[in-house]
Amino acid sequence: MTSSREGRDVVLAIDLTESVGLNDEGRLRLKQIIQDSLVPGDSVYVVPFASTVNPLQPQIDSLSAGAAIPFQGKPADIDRILQTLPFNSNNTQKYTDIQLAETSVYKGLAQLNQCRLTSNKSIKSQSVVWLTDAPLLTKSGISSAVWVETPATSPFRQQNSAESKERQEWLDALPLRLRAQKIGNYNLSVVDISPTVQEFCTPAPGGRETCLVDGYLIGQLWLSVLVILTTVLGLLGGGLWLLRYWRSLQKSWKLVISSDDDSEPQIHYLRNHQKLSIGSDIECKGGDIRGYLWRKGNRLSLEPIISEELEIHYRNQLVTQSQVLHGNQVRLNCPYKSRDFELTININY
Repeated sequence: MTSSREGRDVVLAIDLTESVGLNDEGRLRLKQIIQDSLVPGDSVYVVPFASTVNPLQPQIDSLSAGAAIPFQGKPADIDRILQTLPFNSNNTQKYTDIQLAETSVYKGLAQLNQCRLTSNKSIKSQSVVWLTDAPLLTKSGISSAVWVETPATSPFRQQNSAESKERQEWLDALPLRLRAQKIGNYNLSVVDISPTVQEFCTPAPGGRETCLVDGYLIGQLWLSVLVILTTVLGLLGGGLWLLRYWRSLQKSWKLVISSDDDSEPQIHYLRNHQKLSIGSDIECKGGDIRGYLWRKGNRLSLEPIISEELEIHYRNQLVTQSQVLHGNQVRLNCPYKSRDFELTININY
């Protein structure tokens, strides 16, 4: 989890079903996260989740500013969080609808930052600590072969349901970075989310648009940017550089992606803070998502999903963490069934 002077939103999402049943190691690691990883200014949300058998009643606490446990680094804050955690499973809770839990958590976190945006307050970095044996960030339309506990009546079993489409939209919109560690029969996974908001633009006279994010950025960053530009480059030179940089961020990149299977090149357009999935948006052998191409300003990064079967190689090295891709032509190797499968990405800025 990355720190921030403004603090972060930290969600502790805990699966209450009997199949998880936190063991001693799980409790120890959770306490370690609270004691060692939280920083003063963090807002902590405890979100237990599960479903009863009949009728289906999602037990997912909503995220709101009023539900936050403020953390200022005092021993009393740690005790308060630990006392709130449900360390024991509930044998009446079964059938974890993990895609419902993901939708509720990620949508709730996004709404917290949107509320800060409309109030002209600083948006925050966010992190979710998942303790569950259910798979995370799966494709829409979760089948029993992927996760057997999804209730039969859940709309998330249908790929094209409104609920599945909404979940996928949040996964695509938010810059999610997943890390996981196996503990017994379940995983302790951490999903970090960089500070982000959805831009609100309104048509304005003269063929223009007025955008809420632009006004927010000016209000939040103008003073510090002005000081830096005056000190380093001078007001005029710095202003010209900033204008060029800002214009470059507004321009979409054209990605022409070729593969060595003689298929037609794929063409995608990528705006700032957007990402493309390798294995879904970008066709790739294997059928599942291997990772994401994520544009961060004027850099293109590769965010892998760790998998022993579906790897990604860059410059003859296995990619296991976030990797900046250099140059306007990038070659990635996505081996499948012991054979290389190369993607060549030409970037037109």
